[in-house]
Amino acid sequence: MDRENLLIVADSEHDANMLYAVKMFVPDPFVYLRMGGKCHVVMNDLEIDRARKQASHCRIISLSQCQQKLRKLGAASAGFAPVIAMLLREKRLKKILVPNNFPHGLARELRDLKITVDVRETAFFPEREIKSAEEVKKISAALMMAEVGLAEGIQALKSSKIAKDRKLIYRGVPLTSEKLRAIIDIAIIQAGGLANHTIVAGGKQGCDPHERGFGPLRANESIILDVFPRSQKTGYFGDITRTVVKGRASEAIRKLYHTVAAGQEIAFRRIRHDANSAAIHQEIQSLFKKEGYQTGKRNGRMQGFFHGTGHGLGLEIHEAPRIGSSSTDTLKAGQVVTVEPGLYYPAIGGVRLEDVAHVTATGMRNLTKFEKVLEV
Repeated sequence: MDRENLLIVADSEHDANMLYAVKMFVPDPFVYLRMGGKCHVVMNDLEIDRARKQASHCRIISLSQCQQKLRKLGAASAGFAPVIAMLLREKRLKKILVPNNFPHGLARELRDLKITVDVRETAFFPEREIKSAEEVKKISAALMMAEVGLAEGIQALKSSKIAKDRKLIYRGVPLTSEKLRAIIDIAIIQAGGLANHTIVAGGKQGCDPHERGFGPLRANESIILDVFPRSQKTGYFGDITRTVVKGRASEAIRKLYHTVAAGQEIAFRRIRHDANSAAIHQEIQSLFKKEGYQTGKRNGRMQGFFHGTGHGLGLEIHEAPRIGSSSTDTLKAGQVVTVEPGLYYPAIGGVRLEDVAHVTATGMRNLTKFEKVLEV
């Protein structure tokens, strides 16, 4: 597979495959070619000197020099497609493999230039699923940023007062989801991360797993805090979720919380090399059903456990493998996955707990250090 000839045209700020290939952030699209097993990067003059330092494993080619050469040859255009075609022909190549998000217009231009463009529908770099020791360190560092933000958020909840209407008051003003999210996100930025769509969802809002949360937070109801920053330095993600109650949790919330925690423990025990991911999810579902927590639609909305148990984590917040009911993935040693079962009932509230697990040959290693406490 290393001998396959590959092409990516994208910026590495947003494209995980490009960042994985070149290991440097570039905000504008550029060209990556792997020809004969060797990395080539075509870079504009603005970035070329930085690329020579930060992507030293690649041969750095000047885009402007390629364009000058094309113009001398009388080319009608000197855009990306003619440059790529010229470089391929210099290596006597007429065929290239691209990822499934490759720009359609650029593919059409390359085909017009008699270059065969084949699309890889599966993972472009399958080796991304298995994390090196260095990558695990980078994920752990991003996870620590998430934990720093989460700690600041929980400290704000602890410091809050409870008004007569159960609204939380922080430093003399109502504590809202927006305010608490800002406290968490600022701490993450100070720790070197970039927060994006941090979730602070209280009460019924927490029953929609991707609801970011809005408005005043209240005592004695569950508050889901889901924090998933990206390291500004490396591009790797951390991901953590805790559910807390400021004040006193009802017996219904308490039982919900301990059932979710028990479900998470099932995954911790079952995750290992060659484990069937769908079977792990099903065992958690069976526990929830046994405890009386049914999953399905009621009064027009889903309730129970209606999302996956986990997903791969790395240069993307959601990547392979998946742990869920429809997953066909078998876990492999070296993968890093989240473990995040949840239960959601509007009459009670939502509970989700999430840690990050490094899959090993004999089990898993929990990369998450943050404690689990229901009442704060």
